[in-house]
Amino acid sequence: MLASIARALEERDQTLGHGARVAALAEPIALQLGWDGDRLRALRWAAPLHDVGKVKLRPQLLGKPGPLTLEEVAEIRSHPAAGARLVTPLRRFHDALPYVLFHHERWDGSGYPAGLTGRRIPIEARLLAVADAFDAMTTERPYRQAISAPAAIAEVGRCAGTQFDPAATEAFLSAWDEGEIEAPAA
Repeated sequence: MLASIARALEERDQTLGHGARVAALAEPIALQLGWDGDRLRALRWAAPLHDVGKVKLRPQLLGKPGPLTLEEVAEIRSHPAAGARLVTPLRRFHDALPYVLFHHERWDGSGYPAGLTGRRIPIEARLLAVADAFDAMTTERPYRQAISAPAAIAEVGRCAGTQFDPAATEAFLSAWDEGEIEAPAA
C-alpha cells in the first residue's frame, strides 16, 4: 500500500522513479559497507518509501518552478515527520522508519527534522542521504536543471564530513569507481 502511495506521489511531484533509483543507488553503498541478509532486504523495500510524507504537501508546492518562501521551505521540511506518522502505526513497516524520518539529517547537525549529528543519525539514513542527493542532483526538477554525473560525484565528495557521513561517502565513491553504480541516463 505505501509503495503504491509513493509511486503515485512521484507522478504528482514529477520525480517518477526517484524512489527506485535511490534504492538502486543505495544498495551498492550498503554492499561496500558490508551489509547483507536482512539489512539488504529492508533497504530494498524501505528506501523507495523515504519520501512518502510528501503526500501531505500541497501539489503546487512540489512542482513550483521558482524559489520557495520561508513558509514553503518549512512545509517541505515537514515531509520526513509526516512520513514517519504514516509509517509508525504499521508494524510491518517499522524498518522503514530510519529511512523515512532521518534521510535529511546532515552529518554536521544542520539537517532536519531533529538536527542529529554524526553517528546519532541512523546508518540507514546516512547511507540513503548520499544516494538521495546524487539522484536529486542528476535528475531534472521543476525548479532546476540536472547536473552531470561527474559534477554530482564531485559535489558528494566535497560534502563528506558536512552534509554526508564520510564512510557512506567513501563507500559511494568506491562503488562508483568500481562500476557498481551506473551513470544516470542523459
